[in-house]
Amino acid sequence: MKVFTAIPIQQPITPLLDQMQSPDDLSKLSQSQLLTLADELRAELLYCVGQTGGHFGAGLGVLELTIALHHVLQTPADKLVWDVGHQAYPHKILTGRRHMMPSLRQKNGLAAFPSRLESPFDTFGVGHSSTSISACLGMAIAAKLDNKTTKHVAVIGDGAITAGMAMEALSHAGDVNANILVILNDNQMSISESVGGLSSYFSRIWASQTYNSLKESSKKVLEAHPTAMTIARKTEEQVKSLISHGHFFEELGFNYIGPIDGHNLEALTHYIEKLTSFDGPQLLHVVTTKGKGFLPAEQDPIGYHALNKIEPKKTKLTSLPKPAKPPKYCDVFGQWLCDQAQLDDRLIGITPAMREGSNLIAFSQQYPERYFDVAIAEQHAVTLAAGMACEGKKPVVAIYSTFLQRGYDQLIHDVALQNLDVLFAIDRAGLVGSDGATHNGAFDLSFLRCIPNMVIMTPSDENECRQMLHTGFMYEGPAAVRYPRGQGPNNPIEAQLTPLPIGKARTIRQGQKLAILAFGTTLNLAKPVAEALNATLIDMRFVKPLDVHCLSQLLDHHQAFVCLEENTTLGGAGSAVLEWMHQQIKIIPLLQIGFPDIFIEQGNVTELHQDIGLDHEQIMQRIQQFYQQRFQTTLSF
Repeated sequence: MKVFTAIPIQQPITPLLDQMQSPDDLSKLSQSQLLTLADELRAELLYCVGQTGGHFGAGLGVLELTIALHHVLQTPADKLVWDVGHQAYPHKILTGRRHMMPSLRQKNGLAAFPSRLESPFDTFGVGHSSTSISACLGMAIAAKLDNKTTKHVAVIGDGAITAGMAMEALSHAGDVNANILVILNDNQMSISESVGGLSSYFSRIWASQTYNSLKESSKKVLEAHPTAMTIARKTEEQVKSLISHGHFFEELGFNYIGPIDGHNLEALTHYIEKLTSFDGPQLLHVVTTKGKGFLPAEQDPIGYHALNKIEPKKTKLTSLPKPAKPPKYCDVFGQWLCDQAQLDDRLIGITPAMREGSNLIAFSQQYPERYFDVAIAEQHAVTLAAGMACEGKKPVVAIYSTFLQRGYDQLIHDVALQNLDVLFAIDRAGLVGSDGATHNGAFDLSFLRCIPNMVIMTPSDENECRQMLHTGFMYEGPAAVRYPRGQGPNNPIEAQLTPLPIGKARTIRQGQKLAILAFGTTLNLAKPVAEALNATLIDMRFVKPLDVHCLSQLLDHHQAFVCLEENTTLGGAGSAVLEWMHQQIKIIPLLQIGFPDIFIEQGNVTELHQDIGLDHEQIMQRIQQFYQQRFQTTLSF
């Protein structure tokens, strides 16, 4: 996420935008007024994101497209489905939420992505990529069954359309001949540069405006002459093959138009109006510039994919140097990956379009022949790693917790079932903050723990993360290291790589009566609690296998256990301890503290921890209440 300091942005003057109370007002505007509105909306977007932080470049890139869509369509009666939702801020502004934009990505404020709970104009909740065509197709089929004439439009980027799910939806849409318009927003970017053969193919498609005009006029003339129409269609296919190297979308059953300038409002409104009036699946290919209209974002679309809140410059009160910030966990991973690659040429780094987010930047530069960005294709990433492991390589799959969910079958069937030597570096485990429920890593301990052959590690700080990554790399079989977004507690990091004993916990402090079992970064929450209650504190390190020897010793000398984890308590690490204990002769009370059985929405992590009872004070209160209920006495020493 790009961080920069700038002069505070003044509230833009937007007289035309001020008159837009709903998308209905857009339909009354002339083309010249739409151009004015685009300028005002661009200034408004910069102001809003400057105040709150958030996704930026993608919204600027589809600004004219957003205006054109709401100008032509009768939303929300007509269905408009955005893919991912990075680009939906202009849509939010134009659909009655302008006054709420200062609350964007904050607790109880507007969501970072489209949400059905937030507005009827958000027809489908998103956050992960490549779902728009499937969802929109489902709506179109349902409307057809109900004899409705609703228009259905899905907007998807050239990065997102490379995913298998999008390809499956395109194939099905052509098969059922649904009335749907897919708009391919081609900016040769997702968050990073779009990669893959299909993305390269899109960039080679060039169809002349003369050809498109001829096609439209010829249809009207030839419809009365079936034989001539058949000949014309065959000729059209041959011409398209010559012009665009074989037309992929036409083969799937779509009527393809484009590419057209995605910032030309007149052309956009013309083609959207035309194509939404046709029967059958239509595809409009628009070429846009990510960050359009804001030069720094145009020149650095990766850095300006999202912004932090713009803060005013502060007067320096001292010349003392600022203390160094602790490294982010993803930076610890990125450094380890390069160090390990230098030691072992079997290592291969794989990411599903998250080079910057997971920080494989240095690795991709130093070891380009061993770096594979497979685009937004999590399923493929996992099975690709499995294939490499079959041939003696040691693949490391760097993937967000929330995105690993998409490759779950491959993780079970292709990696674990065959006990293949693949390491999963699971980033963004736990709460991520402002991106909200779609991006929280709330379930990985639960869905990984039930898979045979898996080793699961939860580092509590930066050095533990580095050493556990090395441990997982040296382990022969499937292993996972899950670590959170952001910075650690700034503990010293050892350059030496030392593998940890598999399944061994470590004792942080020895106490009485109560044993607190901390998994991962909850150790830092548990330390002051353990001190205050004179409790034994264990850094469990491993969720699978558990350190059963340590647990047996604790069971013999303590009255109760408390398990802390940044994961849902349903099926998580605490559940693993409970399952083990119920197989023992002795059973003692156990309190599980983690995520409740809800989807946790956006907000900063500190606020969210307070909401769900994962801050120091509430952990202490919950333990005291638990102990009082179980033993009819307070826990005091």
